[in-house]
Amino acid sequence: MLSNMPRSGFGLWKIPQDKTADTVVEAVRAGYRHFDSAADYGNEVQTGDGIARAVSEGLVSREELWITSKLWNTFHAPEHVEEACRKSLGDLGLDFLDLYLIHFPIALEYVPISTRYPPEWVHEPETDGAGMKLAKVPLHQTWAAMETLVDKGLVKNIGVCNYNSGLLHDLMTYSRIRPAMLQIESHPYLTQERLIRLAGDYGVDVTAFSPLGAQSYFELNMAAEGDSLLGAAPVMVAASAHCKTPAQVLLRWGIQRGTAIIPKTTKPERMRENLDIDDFELSRVEMAAISSLNQDRRFNDPGAFTEAAFNTFHPIYD
Repeated sequence: MLSNMPRSGFGLWKIPQDKTADTVVEAVRAGYRHFDSAADYGNEVQTGDGIARAVSEGLVSREELWITSKLWNTFHAPEHVEEACRKSLGDLGLDFLDLYLIHFPIALEYVPISTRYPPEWVHEPETDGAGMKLAKVPLHQTWAAMETLVDKGLVKNIGVCNYNSGLLHDLMTYSRIRPAMLQIESHPYLTQERLIRLAGDYGVDVTAFSPLGAQSYFELNMAAEGDSLLGAAPVMVAASAHCKTPAQVLLRWGIQRGTAIIPKTTKPERMRENLDIDDFELSRVEMAAISSLNQDRRFNDPGAFTEAAFNTFHPIYD
């Protein structure tokens, strides 16, 4: 397990570029030391600016920070993995990453950095009816190139995102350096108990993205207000019992399950609220009641959004 990685991290997905640097600095002031970034978020340069400012102002040292980034789908071919990693390192202004993850188990055709960056999902977005262009790159080849990044000292740890149990089993048969992390969507509507248990059996740590559930997906029309967990009865009952907000209860639930969590916000008061979850503990009854909300409800599902947004049906979950 990654004992030196703070369990409560700060997610950088969908933070606008013009707010990212200030948000990172404010998050450091609030107490965050773990930042979850990715090439596809399109704000790594600004994230790097924020990190540099926080360090130069004496708020934190690089050694105190845990920085995660992710390999985008278009860089899966072994000859492009290091190129992508070095691009993220340069944008972030770092000599190494604490953790580097394969963002999706989806290989797309390579797009040169000079052509378009981040490359996103669609191969030729300027073309009418353009869609994704899949590449024939086996995941074991991508993983071997990820291992080379560790050998070269560019990254300290490697892992995967959005893998299911079958892909995790397969990865364990060929990995020379075992994955340190599995990052997956998980919240009370998508508890993923079997996958989390499997990862634990393999000694793989788990980070839950979207730990508050639907909140991040309203603006993308990938969730409706009625999907919110903040008003769910077991969550509200626990919040009242512990004098905490529903969001704090949801985050505490994630921590007590043994996962790391990476909520995101641009509001300083919310940053502090989301970190203030260590002074109470949910009872077994409360944990079970919240877990019973499970509907296997996935908000971040390539089987849905790739067809809706990118004219390509490409599910990765059955």
